[in-house]
Formats: sequence, C-alpha cells, structure tokens
Amino acid sequence: MSRKARVLVVDDEPRYVRAMKVNLEASGYVVLTANNGQAAIELAASEQPDLILLDIRMPVLDGYEACRRIREFSIVPIIMLTALADNADKVKGLDVGADDYITKPFSVDELLARVRAALRRVKLSETSPAQSVFQVGDLQVDFARRRVFVSDREIKLTPTEYRLLRELVRHAGQVMIPAYLLEKVWGVGYEDDTKLLWQVIHRLRRKIEHDPQNPVYIQTRPGTGYVFVLPK
Repeated sequence: MSRKARVLVVDDEPRYVRAMKVNLEASGYVVLTANNGQAAIELAASEQPDLILLDIRMPVLDGYEACRRIREFSIVPIIMLTALADNADKVKGLDVGADDYITKPFSVDELLARVRAALRRVKLSETSPAQSVFQVGDLQVDFARRRVFVSDREIKLTPTEYRLLRELVRHAGQVMIPAYLLEKVWGVGYEDDTKLLWQVIHRLRRKIEHDPQNPVYIQTRPGTGYVFVLPK
C-alpha cells in the first residue's frame, strides 16, 4: 500500500483546526497540527509533511514569516489560509513562497479539492521525464535538476513559479491562453482564476526579467494570454 500523504495544519483557531483535521483524516490523510508559525517551521523541518495548510494571522510568528522561513529549506506545497480578502494580502502570501490560498470561511469540498490538486501537482512534477537544458539569452532552465539561472546566478523559484515557467518555455513563441496555463500548472478547477495566474506571472517576471515593467521574455498579449518570447 502507498504511504498516506501527511498534511500539516497550522492555525491558532481551534475550531478551524478541528474541522480540517476531521475532514482530512476522513479523506485518508495523516494530519499534524500546530497553532503558531514557529511551531510550523519546527514541524516542517522535523516531520517533512507532504503539504502545509498555513494560516496568516497567528501569534509568535505569522504565516507570512513562517512561509518565508520554510521556503529556505523546503519546497513542500503551501496553501495559505486567510480571512483577508484584500488582493494585496494574497499577493504577499504568494510573494513569500505560498503556492495557493483559500479565503476563510471556506467549504470542506473546496479545502479537499485544493489539497488534492496540490498533491497531484507534486506527483506529476516528480514523474516528469528529465529533459535537456533550455537556454535563451542570459536565462537557463535546467529541466533535469529543476534549477533556473539568470546570468549564471541561480534564481530561487517556488514549485508553482517553476511549473509555470516550464510550461511557458516548453511552448516558447506560442501564445498561451490563461485557462490552459491554469489547468496545466494548478489543475482542473482553476481555469477561471485568472487573478491567481496574473499574480504568479508578476512574481516570476520580478525574478527573471531585468526590467519587470518591460519584460523581454514573458510578455502579455492583451485579450489573449501570455507568450514566452524568443529574442531575435
């Protein structure tokens, strides 16, 4: 039998922890819990969970800082749990390394769907065949090692950023519609979340473009989608 996926639930609200724990365990997951960011970091390091559900507003250390520190040693999928509906708060969560977010209150079905999608993306990424190195200008993408370099300096990408860049460069020169990218990078059910795609495109440009406001590689085609441009 395959090993059950382990999910670390981090939230200082007992009612949310109980609800998530009961429903995740009923769906076959092993659940670890923590009630603050510092405890989350320690459990992420010692237990190496397969996925982390991380609240933002917590004592001791908030979710933003916990996510930032976890990203220093782990590429585990992180889904931020937030009662903050402001778009800037979601962007900040993605900026510090989160892969996805759920706004409270959320339904059990939505929670489980996001968890399944995140774990499925990891599995697909791990089984993807190794390919050659992609090189254009000062950008290099090593598919076999899943590493990215700009001017010979390694750029640290989150798993979601890497998957999006990989999809774009594999179709370099082709305009990719948002629905296609969302399904390929995030999974079925995300096809309409264009704001999520835009946020990660924005973050990716900041990491690989010399001038993110005037991108050379990842360009927008208004009303159509995005294209990875091969400089002439």
